[in-house]
Amino acid sequence: MSSLNKLPLKCQECGKSQAPCFHRKCHFCRELEFQESVLCDLNRSVQDMTDFQCHAFEPRLNLVSSPENREKGQLDPLSKRSKEEFYVRLFRSEKIKYERALALQKLGRDPDGVYGQLKYHLAWNVRHRMPIFNPISDFISFAHDTFLLCSEKVNGFVDLLYLALDHMHLYIESDGELSVEEMVQRIKQFSNNATLEKYSFVRETFIKDAKIWDEAYFVETVG
Repeated sequence: MSSLNKLPLKCQECGKSQAPCFHRKCHFCRELEFQESVLCDLNRSVQDMTDFQCHAFEPRLNLVSSPENREKGQLDPLSKRSKEEFYVRLFRSEKIKYERALALQKLGRDPDGVYGQLKYHLAWNVRHRMPIFNPISDFISFAHDTFLLCSEKVNGFVDLLYLALDHMHLYIESDGELSVEEMVQRIKQFSNNATLEKYSFVRETFIKDAKIWDEAYFVETVG
């Protein structure tokens, strides 16, 4: 996380800048212990600090509590071994098996045919962390199918791990022919256009330049 005195004023006044925390409305963030500071840093990295916008802002509150309670609020990230175990458990889950079968059925291709199988976890924000996917239940089926179709765009396998109000998590398998940057740009462009076409209110929200996603993204290899 950035040092407090280098943050935009809005971030300095946000309670999330005081201690490590997890996104309370993102199940995947909590399961992986994916710190929300990553999403905050992504949001700051693509904005002019003089005109900074963030819809995830929460006012900083000074609560009276015992040192023991304050220590409980300090969250440590998972150990490397724990993260590896989490991903192994996830990728062996019935969900991923189902998604692979669906890719074979819908796309007419076998994800196991992706030789090399470079595996990535990616995350990126809605611009300014605007919570447009609300309620998530109205978008999840469409988002799932849209990102699955992105498998064709990257010659691999793309699976939506979790759709949150203001960001999303993806799992990607690649044969290594495309760079991560190129895969991300293809996925963003396809999913951006599909979402704007499907949901008129989203198109009206981003009427200025018709871009839903921030340019910045988080990526880590997971196998």
